Amino acid sequence: MDPLTWTGSLGSILVPAITITAAVFVAGIILQLVMGLFAPEVKLQANPDGTLQGRGGLLGRLEIYNGWLFLLLVALIAAFVVLSWFMPYGEAGILGEMSKRFLPVWIALIVTFALSITFKRKLGLYGKLFDSTIGMIGFGLVMFWVFTAIFVGLFDMIGTHDPLQQISGLKNKTPGEPVPEPDTMFPHYLLGGDNLARDIFTRMVEGSVIVMVIAPLATLFAFMVGITLGLPAGYYGGKLDTVLSFLANLILAFPVILLFYLLVTPEIVATGLPNFLAAFLFVFPLIFFGVLINSRYRSQPSKNTMLLAIVLIPLAVLYLSVVSEQGSPLFVWPNALDLISIPGGILVVFVSVVFVNSPTVFRIVRGLALDIKTRDYVAAAQTRGEGTWYIMLWEILPNARGPLIVDFCLRIGYTTILLGTLGFFGLGLPPESPDWGSTINEGRKLLLIYAHPALPPAIALLSLVLGLNLLADGLREESLKD
Repeated sequence: MDPLTWTGSLGSILVPAITITAAVFVAGIILQLVMGLFAPEVKLQANPDGTLQGRGGLLGRLEIYNGWLFLLLVALIAAFVVLSWFMPYGEAGILGEMSKRFLPVWIALIVTFALSITFKRKLGLYGKLFDSTIGMIGFGLVMFWVFTAIFVGLFDMIGTHDPLQQISGLKNKTPGEPVPEPDTMFPHYLLGGDNLARDIFTRMVEGSVIVMVIAPLATLFAFMVGITLGLPAGYYGGKLDTVLSFLANLILAFPVILLFYLLVTPEIVATGLPNFLAAFLFVFPLIFFGVLINSRYRSQPSKNTMLLAIVLIPLAVLYLSVVSEQGSPLFVWPNALDLISIPGGILVVFVSVVFVNSPTVFRIVRGLALDIKTRDYVAAAQTRGEGTWYIMLWEILPNARGPLIVDFCLRIGYTTILLGTLGFFGLGLPPESPDWGSTINEGRKLLLIYAHPALPPAIALLSLVLGLNLLADGLREESLKD
């Protein structure tokens, strides 16, 4: 079987068209930026219908042309992706075959965007996101990897080989290399083989599962810790604020990478410190949801008790299942009732991320609480005789959601980079893990000779972090309009 080319038979037509369009678009953007430096300042004026007048003159026309060029470039790329779905195997090249592997992801993205745009006026801040071009691009990049992780992790789709499978003769082979005796497996290594003859494409998509499980969940736990401690610190002030702020500043005084090194090194892990940290940090979701429900429904005892039981009992079982691991210092939960088994390396990384991010979230929430507690609606709630936790969780927190949502998206990006950094240094996760940081680290050792093993996970990491930053910018832009 012959090796695959990058674009197959589609390359002779679409690739020159995409290249020319992209070159003209980049030139137009550069010319627009240069002309904008010397153009006089334009004051925006409203049309009778309420819309803003566009910029006139040559610069205004150039902006319009660049917009059309961008749409043409997107249309050509979309045509390349869609046409490859209907072509026989190998005719669309490596890019076409990868597009076919991601077909469930494309369908999920199309359905998500179609429904979101249709009902955007009923979806609050999320719906307003689709009024922002930057926000939509960021959302698309993020959801691409979210859906990839779902289809890979739950349905074992997209990947072409086992991420740990080694096929003789494919060590450091270039993209599109045929697999010997492909009767029982995918015919090619789409992105080539690594230094252990494993499929780079499969390891790249498998790595998304690790990132999409750890980064958002660890960030969510960090927010629960930060919110649970930051609200009373900002609302009450005094000695409580002084003590909690001192502890947060003490943790923040350590360089992040050094703190990670200390938490994930084998000597520290052997002491059981990560297990004790997990027991402490993972109890905060129980506290948060317990106080949240009780503060809202304490005047309705029967409903309050029912909701607390429905929420807290499953959370308590999950808490004990996660914290109690056989062989750890906190083995207190029988294996027969253990619903979740987290590998030790992943638990250490998870706890480390939560521990490092919590103080920063605490400071943000504390600052917001200090500002919002002086508002009139907080004074009105105090006059009504509402409890302090009700005021903090149902008056202050909802009005702080804009900055917190934006920071949540940005913090997932920071966490993704931290996970990549840990994997790059070989800390925490097992050596054979397909996470992007470990894969980049393995590939960079032969980067001057074989560039292809390190580039796919690096581009994946870059695209996810870029998407999260663009999504945060879009959310910030729309939240400021409220």
